[in-house]
Amino acid sequence: MQSSLNHRSRASFLSALFMGLGQIYNGQWIKGAILTGVHLSFLAVEFGSRLIEPLNSQLGLRGRSIIGHALWSITTLGERPGVRGDHSLFLLIDALIVLTVLAVFLLVYIGNVLDAWHTGKRRDQGLRIVGFKQNMTDLYEKGFAYLLLAPGTGMMLFFVVMPLLFSISIAFTNYSLHNAPPARLVSWVGFENFLSIWRIEAWRNSFVHVFGWTVAWTIFSTLSTFFLGLFLAVLLNHPRLKFRRFFRTFLILPWAIPGFISILVLRGLFNDQWGHVNQMLAAVGIAQIPWFNSIFWSRALILIVNLWLGFPWFMILCTGVLQSIPVEVYEAAEVDGASDFQQFWRITLPLVLYAVGPLLIMSFAHNFNNFNAVYLLTGGGPAVPGLRAAGGTDILITWVFKVAFDELFRYNYAAAISLVIFVIVAIISIWNFRRTRQFQEEDMIS
Repeated sequence: MQSSLNHRSRASFLSALFMGLGQIYNGQWIKGAILTGVHLSFLAVEFGSRLIEPLNSQLGLRGRSIIGHALWSITTLGERPGVRGDHSLFLLIDALIVLTVLAVFLLVYIGNVLDAWHTGKRRDQGLRIVGFKQNMTDLYEKGFAYLLLAPGTGMMLFFVVMPLLFSISIAFTNYSLHNAPPARLVSWVGFENFLSIWRIEAWRNSFVHVFGWTVAWTIFSTLSTFFLGLFLAVLLNHPRLKFRRFFRTFLILPWAIPGFISILVLRGLFNDQWGHVNQMLAAVGIAQIPWFNSIFWSRALILIVNLWLGFPWFMILCTGVLQSIPVEVYEAAEVDGASDFQQFWRITLPLVLYAVGPLLIMSFAHNFNNFNAVYLLTGGGPAVPGLRAAGGTDILITWVFKVAFDELFRYNYAAAISLVIFVIVAIISIWNFRRTRQFQEEDMIS
């Protein structure tokens, strides 16, 4: 009896020792052969790259294996400046690619052990062992969604996760314009960049100034576009309003025109010196407004332009929600004596918020990083004395661009600030999503 209960332990131990051995032990010969072939191929590439001299030289491994060279690269980032093969950024990228592939291989390895354990457990329970053909059938029937997601997941791994890991890595180095390879080597500095941003007064004041405006901008820009869109949707959904289709088509035009074109046109219209807006104000006896030379008016202008560009999306979104609300609900409210405002406050607004809540959160995240609306309109200006590359209308993402490419060329500081942005947006978005009733009830719906 004791012997019959050891199949799971033996199979998992063999698969941990070498991929596929546990499957072969369980009688799954084809699956075991495939997994063993994967492991042998991995070992052949790893040790072959070190033992075959022409291949080793061509890959620039300097007598190391691929994994060994990746570990050396990511720990040292090069040893000799100006020498081919010691380019710190290339070494970092190569190491991240190799380590990502290694992580995927380890996940497959762990899956191989778990598969052997579960199959061994079936043997211990006296159940039939599933053959390779049945495994493929089950994979197609039960895991078809995962098969469809696999290519996209792989592409996301290398085109989203890899750049993210590279950016995070740069945040912990001294990489800048004046310390850039191949002339110089980049080195690890730990949390020094984050500490410097907070410890140096000019950087700290810049961060606090920009972060405060970023939060205010995110809140006002999102809520203003949402409530204006909701107001127009309610108005256009009123049964007594005529020409509703015409008004909907007309009001959607700001969203239909590419945003960067609208921003550049509006930038010219609001120009302090020769803009048509100030000329019309002067014609009626109103003093010209310093749209781009005053922090207050520059921020007001950005909010106005963003309101113009953003309200049509929420208007269309809320229109769809309003049209899905049964008319009988409002008829029952009228019978009970509810006014139009009470119907809006008690029926319309809760149902709309319930439906668009996740998209409203996504809009917050979008506006937190809304580069075009700020940079194309004001360039982050006007300038504020005493701040490091930060203007009166700069938000974190535009400040990062200036720090990295426009003025200071401090790539390490820009990466550190970007990491802070990522953490803030991720935490707020996840927290809000978890609090949204629609996501909490997702399991009930499914």
